[in-house]
Order: sequence, then C-alpha cells, then structure tokens
Amino acid sequence: MRTERMFLAMILGVALSSVIAQDRPTPPAGQGPPQQAFDDCKGKKEGDTVQHTTGEGVIAATCVETPQGLAARPNRSGQKEQRPQRDEDNGQKPSRENPSRYSIEQATSDRAQLHTIAFDGLAFLTGDFGYDTFLPPGKVSDYFGFQYMRDIDAAEGGHNTSFLTKIAENMLAILNSAQKAKLVALAQAQQEDIRRFAEMRLPLIKAFRQNMEGQVPAGKSLSKQAVMKYSAELYVLDGQLSYDRAKVMGEIIRSLSDEQKSALAKLKFGDSRTWPEVGEHDKRGMPHEVNVAVMTYASEMFAWYAGSVEADTYFCPERHGMYFGGFGMKTAPAMGKKNYSISTKLTGNSGEAFLEVLNEEQRGLVTQIIDSQRQDLETIVSVRRSIATELRKFQSGGSTDLSRIIALSKRYGELDGEMSYLYATAFAKVGRTLTSEQKTQLASMRHNDPNDPRGPFLYSLPIASAKIGDTSKFFGVQP
Repeated sequence: MRTERMFLAMILGVALSSVIAQDRPTPPAGQGPPQQAFDDCKGKKEGDTVQHTTGEGVIAATCVETPQGLAARPNRSGQKEQRPQRDEDNGQKPSRENPSRYSIEQATSDRAQLHTIAFDGLAFLTGDFGYDTFLPPGKVSDYFGFQYMRDIDAAEGGHNTSFLTKIAENMLAILNSAQKAKLVALAQAQQEDIRRFAEMRLPLIKAFRQNMEGQVPAGKSLSKQAVMKYSAELYVLDGQLSYDRAKVMGEIIRSLSDEQKSALAKLKFGDSRTWPEVGEHDKRGMPHEVNVAVMTYASEMFAWYAGSVEADTYFCPERHGMYFGGFGMKTAPAMGKKNYSISTKLTGNSGEAFLEVLNEEQRGLVTQIIDSQRQDLETIVSVRRSIATELRKFQSGGSTDLSRIIALSKRYGELDGEMSYLYATAFAKVGRTLTSEQKTQLASMRHNDPNDPRGPFLYSLPIASAKIGDTSKFFGVQP
C-alpha cells in the first residue's frame, strides 16, 4: 500500500498528455478510425473536444484513446438514442419494458439536466449545510454499472431501499469464504480513504453556501480555478479507490467456479424479480462502516460481472455537482426505512415547479447553465468511458494502467468542478434576488419530517459535527 501511495504521488506530477499519449501502430487499411481522426487529435489530450473533418463536413468530436492512438470520435448529440447493452457472451439483456428511457443520451439531455439542476437549486435555497453534505455511498467510484442496473430494473424496484441489499446478499451467498474475505480486507484497507473523500467534500460544500449567503472575504469572490483544482484532488482519490476496488473484484471474478457462474446466470441484470430472498451474511465482529463497504462492493461486483462498459459509463442526471443538497432532500428521508421507495418523478416535478416560481431573469440564470456546461458534460462521458474500459481489463487479467486512471480522474474532477462552480454562482445570484413571497413558495415545496435524520453527514451517516477547516482558498485567498 505504501509503495502504491508513493507511486500515486509521483503520478500527480506528470502531465495528462504525457501519461496517455503513446505511439501506436497504424491500423490496416479499412480498419479502425480514418487517418483524419488521428490528425484532428494531434497535440490534444484524451477528452478534448475538437472539430473533426468528415466526408459530410466538419462536426464536433471528442478525442478518445484507441488501440492505434488518440483519435476523434463524433459526439453523440443528434444521433439515435441507444441504450447500454450487456456483453454478448454473457447472454443477458435488459428486460425492462422501455430500457431506452435510461441512457447516457437521456441523462445528458437538456431536459433531464435542466430539471436536475433546478431541483438542486430548490434543495440548496431551501436547505442548509447539513442537508448539502448527504451523499449516497454508491456515488463514489461508480464505474461498475450498478446505477444503470437499478434504473432499468424491470420490477421498477431500483430506487427501493431493499434493492442493493437483495442483490448484495445474493452475491455474498454465492461467493466462498476466501472470496468474501477479500471483500472484507478491501473494505478494511479502504476505510481511511473512503472517509477522507467524504471529509474532503465538506470545505467545498461550506464555501458554496458561504458564497450564497455573502459570507466571503472582503473584496473576494468564488474562484473557479480554486474550485476546479480542489475538485481534481477529490477525483484523484476517487480514481485510486476505483482502481483498488476493481483490482480485487477482478481477482474474485476470475476465480469464480463454473458452479458459481451458473448460479450468477440465474440472477438477471435489470430484473430484480429473478433475485431470490436469501438470509443475511454473517457480519459478526464487522464494524458498521466495513459492512456497508462490503455490501456496496458485492452489489457492484454483480453489476460489473453481468453488465458492460456502456452500463459502467452510464450515470444518472444528478451525478455531478453533488454539493447542493439534492440528495439530502431526496434520499436522506429514505435512510433506515425498509422497503421505502423514492419517487422517480420527484426530481423532474420539483425542478419544474422551482422554475415556475422564478421570474424571467432568475430563470435565465438557471437555464443558461445548460449551454455553459454542454462541452464539459460531453467530455465527461468520454472520460468515464475511458476509465470504465481501463478498469474492465481486471476482469480478464489484463494490464490496467493506474497512471492513466489517475490522469483521467484528475481531468474528470476539473470538469465536475467547473460545472459545480456554474451551479454555485447561479444559485447564489438567484438566492440574493428572491422576494419574500418567492421564499415562502419555495419553502412550501420542501416537506421535512422532524423524524428524518439531520446532517451534517459523512455519506448517509449523521455525525455530531463536521471538521471543515479554512475555506478562504476557494475565494482566491493565498495562504
């Protein structure tokens, strides 16, 4: 572990371009991207957006890594919507009646993004720091297809509190003692960094709320560069967690017996109706945090094993800018409640209602984010797909490049940081101009139960107090 940490520190000083740019053989004629695709990405980095020249004209494209080198791939906007598919050799296909309802194209569509951003605005302007800190554990290192599996579930039980528990217990029931021991060891090894990730979020969350409330250093304003830099550091940690997680899960998957594979084949990806009720695994002597991690790993490992790289790439619309209390308003009330289902219409309906309360100028501050973040969002899809592809090499025993994972994660963090800055500044401007009547209307849209857990939270666990530290760096104050 110490060697890997030293290696990680060395990696952080390496420029992204030098990490991922390699000389590769030219593809045979008629195979792979055309030469123009490589030419258009010369001097670029993976994830950069370029203008790609085709026989039909110049179109927007993103530079992606291919076996022959960095090449331009046309962006998907305007193409027919496609849903993630299972690996063909697995023989499983999503069984939900309308799976195309959930796809990367849908998640990044203007409508989905606008309603999600508006929902975050409502949560932020009617909430507090405590609600802002809530984060479901599954939103960390989320490259294993679990979010897609829950969204396309044929039984529409993906957002029920028992969904993760059910598939995790089934997975643990199939694994042998040695395989389960590896998950427990991984959970124990990752506890410090899992906690550190949650704690690192707190200063940024506090800075966004200080910006909205006008509690900023004299003559200063929220710094986009500082937010992006800090977000990049967060995502580097997430990248390391993802790499270590995939490494162990890949080892377990490669060790599965034919009997275990046959048992797993009966559990259909995207149809929780095929998952039987099984008893709880033995968690005696296991700390709560370790057990939560083991359950998370087990559910993710099934989705990863039964899914595909497209499922791994997928994310829900609220995946980014997770600092504004959306999960605190939507998901926190479900904690500790067995078989509690979160309405899939809550985000859209509440976001739309929020926009209706705003005047034209205020509404424009929110709606303009869609165009401002469009390029970042397109690049995020490409970066996520590259990370997911790299991590999947662990399943087959291939060589997975840690330096590439870290570099891509850093880029991902910069992009999410820039989007979060856009949200924070827009919400603050709206908040400062709300009338008393508007504030009353927005407050009425929030239904808080006094019995629901209150923050601050470390993920979904309420804590007595939060260690925040100095936030002045987010406003351009030098130490």
